[in-house]
Amino acid sequence: MDSTRVTEHPTSFDRPTAGGDPADPRGALLRTPVPPRASGSALPVQGHAGETPPTAGTGAFEHSQPGTEPAAGSDAHRPRPAADGVPVQPGGAQTGSASGSGAAPGPAAAPRGERRSGQLTAPGRPTPMRRDGDRLRFVGAATRRIARGMDLDEIVMGLCRATVPTFADAILVYLREPLPVGDERPTGPLVLRLRRTDRIPAERDTENGFTPAVQPEPSELETVGSELCEVRPGSALAEVLRGVRPVFTDTPAARAALPELLGDDGDFTVPDGRRAILAPLRGRRRVIGAALFLRGPERVAFEADDLLVAAQLATHSALGIDKAVLYGREAYIADELQRTMLPENLPRCTGVRLASRYLPAAETARVGGDWYDAIPLPGSRVALVVGDVMGHSMTSAAIMGQLRTTAQTLAGLDLPPQEVLHHLDEQAQRLGTDRMATCLYAVYDPVSHRITVANAGHPPPVLLHLGGHAEVLRVPAGAPIGVGGVDFEAVELDAPAGATLLLYTDGLVESRLRDVWTGIEQLRERLAVTAQLTGPDHPPPLEALCDEVLDMLGPGDRDDDIALLAARFDGIAPSDVAYWFLEPDDTAPGRARRLARRSLARWGMEDLTDSVELLVSEVVTNAVRYATKPVTLRLLRTDVLRCEVGDDVPQLPRLRQARATDEGGRGLYLVNRLARRWGATRLSTGKVVWFELNRG
Repeated sequence: MDSTRVTEHPTSFDRPTAGGDPADPRGALLRTPVPPRASGSALPVQGHAGETPPTAGTGAFEHSQPGTEPAAGSDAHRPRPAADGVPVQPGGAQTGSASGSGAAPGPAAAPRGERRSGQLTAPGRPTPMRRDGDRLRFVGAATRRIARGMDLDEIVMGLCRATVPTFADAILVYLREPLPVGDERPTGPLVLRLRRTDRIPAERDTENGFTPAVQPEPSELETVGSELCEVRPGSALAEVLRGVRPVFTDTPAARAALPELLGDDGDFTVPDGRRAILAPLRGRRRVIGAALFLRGPERVAFEADDLLVAAQLATHSALGIDKAVLYGREAYIADELQRTMLPENLPRCTGVRLASRYLPAAETARVGGDWYDAIPLPGSRVALVVGDVMGHSMTSAAIMGQLRTTAQTLAGLDLPPQEVLHHLDEQAQRLGTDRMATCLYAVYDPVSHRITVANAGHPPPVLLHLGGHAEVLRVPAGAPIGVGGVDFEAVELDAPAGATLLLYTDGLVESRLRDVWTGIEQLRERLAVTAQLTGPDHPPPLEALCDEVLDMLGPGDRDDDIALLAARFDGIAPSDVAYWFLEPDDTAPGRARRLARRSLARWGMEDLTDSVELLVSEVVTNAVRYATKPVTLRLLRTDVLRCEVGDDVPQLPRLRQARATDEGGRGLYLVNRLARRWGATRLSTGKVVWFELNRG
């Protein structure tokens, strides 16, 4: 077996190899000796394992066999790049390696802070990148750092932090205002705004790595740049940006372009010589900005190869900015889509108080298929809906919006809950074969204190009673929406006053760490414990109850988005309800006026008698004109006085302007002028016309 031992050196300075420190005993197997270079020679000749070693004085080993160390005076090991993206340059690193190995410093060893040119550099300031390998490692690390950014600020910050101080002493980044999105063609003149600047602090604690609290006087690199500039067509700056390639600012074109970019008021200062590079930032379609790299007079000037480095930095930054702008637009569209799909405000319904919450699965995926809704129904009833479309994409959100709109339309027809789910199932099948969703639809009647619930594969609701007892309602599960050919079943349950009904999606109770039934039991226990804090006679505040329920999730990422709808049942007392049946004949309007007058007197609302008698008479007259079955009249006393007249005719009345010669047609006009609100709702058995008046 060949006894040659080949050592591997890291190709990325982001992962320093163990033993790189001369004091590390593990470095004895990793250090490879390098013989001294001849005075004035170029970079060391790199050899490969297995090749014949060159003679002394003509080159150096990059990899060598153990036991064949050259004479004292050579470097102890190959210079290794430092962490955080700053390549170690020839000079002080070699001296440290030699001392670490016990060898005497050779001719190639230079004092700390001395460049190959013989110039001295300040301790702690980076030395120029003299080797192609240094530049490649720097570009690789810088592009990785830029690529880690998700939004615009992170990408620009990544460019600045990767560039300063390794490549430049200062940087100015200008971006187009506003930035175009994708293929969007910008309108108006090209305006560049200074987005970010970065520089090496004039004084730095190089040992501890922080800047002193009291900053020194500004240097010439700090006075560079104005915040806003307009690129005039045909100007020198426009020509430089059109050329796309980075240029030294000592060229005539760049020298003429700098006053336009930095401001022509004479306050800017750019170092002389090749100490500044102007690099246009070009995205996929057009120039979106510019970056100005600066080096101070105490540092070596840029070289020709540094233009390639600047071009790579500018290209990766511009493409990253393009993607960040596109991502930001998509996130904005997704947020707007989700916001418009969910109700902005819950309605104020008689006899019930509502609260809701929605939590996305993650900040980077704010759209999902969960939704909730509360829909007022005729007779002071309210429909409570919660659903979940499979998936977390914008497609799921769009399907959710279609199903929610369909549910609102079906609720307006006052269909039974099981019929609503049946039509939702048909709508989901029309949208596609793979459009699956779960849904729970409940209708609460505050007069009868009853709730009717139908379920389509959704987790069952939890009812928290006034005394603190929480129970999971036994509701038939049913098949999810979109399966097709499945009948849904509705159950009618008691909804006592003071109780709270909690509707939710499976993201609240199901995760990778627990199954859905374990989560439902934990939810029930949490509700019971929360109710005990307020006592048996007072239910917990609704908003605080929702927050307490969400606290059971704990920290960390969620597997699914969450929709939560809580309904506190207050109900309407029987003493606040008056209900009658009227035969559809000519005596019905007069009888309706007498019954309404008696109820108002019993409630102490005689001041509304004249208005109520007039409006009730007009609405009942319109109802009995076409009705074939008894007409219903109901008065409800809540925060307002509500009157409802129902008949078996499905055609809705229409408000119209009566002419001066017409004998009728003014009934709804009077209702519209005198009532606080009014409306008409079509039912499966006819319609209901209602109006409301303010109390007192």
